[in-house]
Amino acid sequence: MNLSLLPDLALFVQIVEQGSFSAVARQAGATPSAISRSVSRLEQEMGCKLLHRTTRKLRLSEPGKTVYEHALEMLESARLAMDSASSTQAVAQGKLTLSVPKAVGRFAIHPLMLEFFTRYPQVDVCLRLEDRVLDFIDDGIDLALRITPTPSPGLHGKPLMTISHVICATPGYLEQYGKPRTPQDLRDHSCISLGETPADARWKFRRGGKTETIQTHGRYAANHTAVRLDAVKQNLGIGSLPLFTAREALARGEIVPVPGFSVACEGKLDRSGSLSAAIPASCGYCGRAISICPPECGR
Repeated sequence: MNLSLLPDLALFVQIVEQGSFSAVARQAGATPSAISRSVSRLEQEMGCKLLHRTTRKLRLSEPGKTVYEHALEMLESARLAMDSASSTQAVAQGKLTLSVPKAVGRFAIHPLMLEFFTRYPQVDVCLRLEDRVLDFIDDGIDLALRITPTPSPGLHGKPLMTISHVICATPGYLEQYGKPRTPQDLRDHSCISLGETPADARWKFRRGGKTETIQTHGRYAANHTAVRLDAVKQNLGIGSLPLFTAREALARGEIVPVPGFSVACEGKLDRSGSLSAAIPASCGYCGRAISICPPECGR
């Protein structure tokens, strides 16, 4: 079967229904001679005459009638296939495998699952909490949330929210050791950092449109946001935490923001320096039926 002739079959149906090569040519944006060649290709492949042509009208041959009926069935099957895909996308269903940084998953995504399942009763979710970058194909990932300025090449990204950082400590720590008034004062405090590279202890602050970098020091570092939050709550020092992880503790008064500090954070929560949601570029879904947005995104 020569599948390259399927478009010619579709044109053949239009020719029969329009009764004119010229009319079909106008609709297809082609020349009448190009439409005629399409029919000739079919006739050559099938070894029979499909149309009897005169200067004024077209008439189907007996083999042409049979081909026309089957071609109509082909187009109807194609229409049903397209409609079935549309109906599937209209109602979100199936399994969604979501790759999320650990802290984002724990504090921003996991609390939304009850609402998500209520909204999308036919969707199952596999939440992969990974700080390493997973491969969409090899690891079977449908959607990934990343803290990044721009999506990786080959991916579509959709910003969800900007990540703000807060310098915070417990009221007890600040009462015992005093409140830092300027970024330079942090050098005299125990600061809890990420600890993965030396740069993690260099905190950046914004003041008057300028960025200032302070080398902090502390006895404790941890490469997990929830652990650093707990360390702050245990009076182990001053922490720089994403606001989405510290919000509940701030609301309960367990920790307080150190006033006067504006953290220069280039990360955002996104499908950039924000939290972005990323999906394969070849996927046209891109949030058509499913959205998972933290409350901060305002959607």
